[in-house]
Amino acid sequence: MGRPGRQVVQAVLPRLRTELALDYVVANGENSAGGAGITAKTAAELFAAGVDVITTGDHVWDQRETDKLLAENPRVLRPLNYPPGVPGQGSCLVRREGCVPLAVLNAQGRTFMPGLENPFLVVPPEVDRLRQETPVILVDFHAEATSEKIAFGRLLDGRVSAVIGTHTHVPTADEQIFPGGTAYLTDAGFTGPQESVLGREIAPVIRRFLTQCPQRFEVARDRVMLLGVLIEVDPTTGRALAIRRIAEPLPEGGSVPAESSEGT
Repeated sequence: MGRPGRQVVQAVLPRLRTELALDYVVANGENSAGGAGITAKTAAELFAAGVDVITTGDHVWDQRETDKLLAENPRVLRPLNYPPGVPGQGSCLVRREGCVPLAVLNAQGRTFMPGLENPFLVVPPEVDRLRQETPVILVDFHAEATSEKIAFGRLLDGRVSAVIGTHTHVPTADEQIFPGGTAYLTDAGFTGPQESVLGREIAPVIRRFLTQCPQRFEVARDRVMLLGVLIEVDPTTGRALAIRRIAEPLPEGGSVPAESSEGT
């Protein structure tokens, strides 16, 4: 979420990669640019910090340069279930030396969301294709409704290594491994200022609810944390072995400079 989210990733992720012996890191970066969208600059910062693949969601088009970014960097994904002809791709395969390849697939839900193609129909054939390349597949399902997320995870149980939900910015406590071996979490939460309303300054959001008048929602700055999930996967079968949530504060609990909703 904006500069605070990028800053805590830069400060914490290199240490986590070493301490946890991480093979791959996937980050949803759709709010990395001023809290709305993604740019080449913010993507480069995340990659430099140790992120291997960046997923997105319904805010992927909020910055004008997104088309160019998606065309030039195959490790920045947009939801797979956009109609044919839309720039970018919804999945990719990454390889690190000494590791089994990881396939990452990005899809978007439809309940209370923009009307894209049905992910329940579009995603399974792509999963089948990716399984020809690697048994280890991570799905970022960017969706609003918990029921849709759970149903989608159950649909893919035994076919992918993990289905992790994003979009609501609120971490859920339902991490589990389904019977078929798929790790699941309804929402990983957001990385950024937790002293906020979903990453935005508190007072303008309250004024909006009180008055129904437009407000400028700036990215907040305080109690910045990296939120996510750690998944251990059997590299031979692709079955998840363990899943646990991660919550790491910005060192010394620091705040970051103010950033406008239009900034990067």
